Amino acid sequence: MGQVVRTRMQYFTIDEDRTAGYTGVVDAAHKWKLPGIRNCPACKATWGGGFAYPCVDLTPVADLANFEKARPEPIEEYERLCALVRPLLPPGALLEPGTTFGPLVGNGQGRFGQLVSPYPWWLLARREALEKLQAEELRGLEGCRLQVRFRQRNAPELLELEILPAGRLHPDCLPPGSPPPCPRCGLLGVPLPDDLILDAATLPNHLDLFRLVDFSQVIVCTERFVDACKRLGLDGVAFRPLPSK
Repeated sequence: MGQVVRTRMQYFTIDEDRTAGYTGVVDAAHKWKLPGIRNCPACKATWGGGFAYPCVDLTPVADLANFEKARPEPIEEYERLCALVRPLLPPGALLEPGTTFGPLVGNGQGRFGQLVSPYPWWLLARREALEKLQAEELRGLEGCRLQVRFRQRNAPELLELEILPAGRLHPDCLPPGSPPPCPRCGLLGVPLPDDLILDAATLPNHLDLFRLVDFSQVIVCTERFVDACKRLGLDGVAFRPLPSK
C-alpha cells in the first residue's frame, strides 16, 4: 500500500510564466565555482555542469583564488579542490564539475513577480514570498540574498533558493542502451530527454523542492509546494506536472 501512495504523489517542474507580463532580467553569476574537468582519464571528456549552493560561504577556504574563475582542470586538481569545500556543504549536498557557491553577483533591472525563474536551473523569490512559503512549513526552503545591483527605484529584494540534489529520471525516458555514468568523473553522456519521467523509487520524502541528481538543470517541486504558491497568490512562474513510475 505504501508503494501505491508514493507513485501517486504529484511532482512538477517550474518554468518562467511568460504570460505574466514581467520584464525582469538578472545578469549575474555565482561568486565561486569548482572547475570543470579536462580530458577525464577514463572517458576523455572535458565538461562541467554542476549544482549550485548559494548559501555556502567559501571565504574560510584556502586557495580561494582557485574558485574565482570558470575553467577546466585535470581531474586530480578538481578532486583536490572538492576536498577543500566538502566540509562546508549542507547535509545531502553533492559535488560535480562546475558546481557553484555563494550569492549571485551582477546586475538586474525590470519588474519581477513574487517568484522568478530566468533559467530552468535558477529559482529566485522576493523575501516576503519566501517567508510566506517557509511559514507553510514546506521542507527544504532556504534562500541567499543576491548581490545584484538594480538600476531602478524600488529595487526588489530577491533571494536565490538553495536547492539540494535528490531523485533521478526513470530509465524508461532515457534512450535505449544509454551508457552508465563514467566511473571516474561521473559524466552521464546522455542529453536531457524531451519527455521526463521521474523514478519514483529515488524521490525524497523530506524535501518539497529539489533538483535531480542526474540532470542538475531540472528543478522539481511537490504538489504541496504548488498548492502553497497558488493559495498564497505567488506569481511569476508556471508549474508543469511530471509523471513518475
